[in-house]
Amino acid sequence: MPPSSISSDPSSPNSPSDKKHFEPDELPITATSVSTGRFVHPNWWWKYRQIIREIAAEFTGVMILIIFGTGVVSQVVLSSNPAVAPTPKGEYLSISFGWAAGTALGVWVCLGISGGHINPAITIAFATWRGFPWKKVPGYIFGQLMGGVVGAALVYADYFHAIDIYEGGRGVRTLKTASLFSTYALDYMTNVSCFFSEFFATAILVIVILATTDKGNGPPPLGLLPLVLFILILGLGACLGMETGYAVNPARDLGPRLLTSMVGYGSAVYTFRNQYWLWCPVLAPILGAQAGAMFYDVFLFNGRESIVNKPNAKARRMIAAGDELV
Repeated sequence: MPPSSISSDPSSPNSPSDKKHFEPDELPITATSVSTGRFVHPNWWWKYRQIIREIAAEFTGVMILIIFGTGVVSQVVLSSNPAVAPTPKGEYLSISFGWAAGTALGVWVCLGISGGHINPAITIAFATWRGFPWKKVPGYIFGQLMGGVVGAALVYADYFHAIDIYEGGRGVRTLKTASLFSTYALDYMTNVSCFFSEFFATAILVIVILATTDKGNGPPPLGLLPLVLFILILGLGACLGMETGYAVNPARDLGPRLLTSMVGYGSAVYTFRNQYWLWCPVLAPILGAQAGAMFYDVFLFNGRESIVNKPNAKARRMIAAGDELV
């Protein structure tokens, strides 16, 4: 279709003198055909991209998160072996900064496309309390998990030889290096303490996220939200991360754990401490996110998008009568 037959305004006249001419590189991304009234895509792939765009954005955001997060853990831990690096390349604070950077950059990549959840616990909490469509939840979680798998795979490929040296032989894989990719609690931690640590940290995560996105509570400009998340994750890691590795995100733990089980670590990554992988870094963050969202919406949030603030029967009658709610 020639450029002169495309208009970005469906109501524009059909006379040649009123049609705007676009150079090929100036064509609007979408337009409405003046002659047929049909919605016009710029090419065949555009409409298919819209179907997968949000899921792909979540995939990319989590992949970025995992590349930076597991990358910094690998560098700090593996470089402690003098056969891997002549001097250590970082310390615990480096790990906190790495995960903070990964979170901020991961959210920046997908914030304007999918909302920047990059965490199944966040997605489920938003669906439960803030009206996020439940029909989107499975696709978001699938994209997040696959992003975790791919991000871990890229880091594993990058540090493959260093892992061999650290483990003491080619292809040797134990939980000693599985912890580069997923979380494993310290030995003295009880099961209840492990669960509480992840539940507590995720509740704090969600409370701060909801506060910084609350228009009635001094939120930062949208483009600066990742900076707030950088500070938040840096704080969680520096203050609450030692005991369980602060997964606070099922995709951050389960995605890389799936990868490790496929590259030689075997079933040990699942049987550790009686299925620790399920009840601590998966279920505890999901429930912690629910608790954090419930606390914020019940006690602090006045926005109408929360189920806590849905109008009751009296308010609905007032709305129907033309009265305005405060």
